Amino acid sequence: MDNLLLGFSIIATPINLFYCFVGTFLGTVVGILPGVGPLATIAILMPLTVNLDVTPALSMLCGIYYGVAYGGTATSVLLRIPGEASSVVTCLDGYMMARNGRAGSALTIAAVGSFIAGTIGTVAISYLSPPLAKLVFAFGPAQYTALVLAALAAVTYFSGGALLKALLMVGFGLTLGCVGADPMTLTPRLTFGNLDLVAGIDLTPLAIGLFGFSEILAMARQPLSKLRMIPTPRTLLGFLPNREETRRSVGPVWRGTILGFMVGILPGGGAMLASFLSYALERKVSRRPEEFGKGAVEGLAGPETANNAGSSGALLPLLCMGLPANAVSAVLLTAFMIHGVAPGPAMMERQPEVFWGLIASMYVGNVMLLLMNLPLIGLFVKILEVPRAYLSPLILLLCVIGVYSSGEDSAVVIAILFGFLGYFLRKMDFDLGLLILAYVLGPILERSVRQALTISGGEMSIFFESGLSIGLLVAAGAFLVLGLLPNRKLALRDD
Repeated sequence: MDNLLLGFSIIATPINLFYCFVGTFLGTVVGILPGVGPLATIAILMPLTVNLDVTPALSMLCGIYYGVAYGGTATSVLLRIPGEASSVVTCLDGYMMARNGRAGSALTIAAVGSFIAGTIGTVAISYLSPPLAKLVFAFGPAQYTALVLAALAAVTYFSGGALLKALLMVGFGLTLGCVGADPMTLTPRLTFGNLDLVAGIDLTPLAIGLFGFSEILAMARQPLSKLRMIPTPRTLLGFLPNREETRRSVGPVWRGTILGFMVGILPGGGAMLASFLSYALERKVSRRPEEFGKGAVEGLAGPETANNAGSSGALLPLLCMGLPANAVSAVLLTAFMIHGVAPGPAMMERQPEVFWGLIASMYVGNVMLLLMNLPLIGLFVKILEVPRAYLSPLILLLCVIGVYSSGEDSAVVIAILFGFLGYFLRKMDFDLGLLILAYVLGPILERSVRQALTISGGEMSIFFESGLSIGLLVAAGAFLVLGLLPNRKLALRDD
């Protein structure tokens, strides 16, 4: 507590509070812009912090980092365009809540849930850093492999749909992740002689194509009578969740907070994996699984909370051991080093004012984000008053800008192709979220497998030498077997 009080005394200065606000504001704005994520934003804005003192500089960059987790919710709920990768899951039920006239409720639940997750995550970083950080030391390439397989199997099992369709989406996503140059030999794979594909398929056109462009195609197929205005609340209470929505949000918020933080700590985890796992878990434990994909409150509250908790959890191994858990925290590590700060145990001992000032800035930043986002909900929801026939071109424009900003020459063409593909996959009830998740985890899985086999000289036994890897592989197999059991019962019943 003395250390926290030290941190608050440092962050309470006007200059530190100002840069903390600037970071959270920029993070929110960047999250709203489709296709621009925290990784690119931190890398672009990092030079602006070079001449700042270390505490305001790091507070600003961290504010951008967890502010993006808030901002991406708005376009995901209102327009079905993921602001960044971890907001993909929000497109599923958050958007349908908006279509049902509950956009204000969806945005409020997301803001409050994210605030709770961010606050609890910061408390956990403050008090649980040493024991939880030790988990990262147990992971080598073999453990990474088992972890990714267990995560894919768990999400497939909890997806709630047909197991075969889920596995097809996972397989397709893993295949898309292999497009481009081989990570070790640099040999082009699955490029079909196209030089634009040597660098692989970027996540931005893939996600925006599957969700944004496919939604435009779905609108184009609807009669004009259905492209009506979505009703918006006329009173302040209409923007708030009702008693039933609040009751149904409590469990998912707490489960999402715990799950998201624990997944965020793990190497290769982070906000995106946490949100997918939370969505799959909520659909499995829900008493109303048929509502998921049609506007289930649990399908929004759990993933949005896990998203923010995962962002907080990913900072724990960075701050306590100097080990980045994902690409964004790796960029933050570079920022720390630029300012002469070496994250880890030495930072707590030699620069306690920096460490605890940063922790205190997370508390303050979460309060700022909540106070900033709640008043804007009414403004965001006004977008829904635009008739859908006129809103469609606006969505198309935002999608094209988001894709074009990724910097790839062929990005717009790729997004359009995946837009058509996403439309037909949605028509056939395939889970597009599984495709995105498998695409993101595929390169991690491949790299881990090849590193492990390189270490062992090609011996597969390396995957069974650690109790941790064995446990994760057993869990992966168990999820797949459990996924088959309902089908077997159904087959027996039909006979």
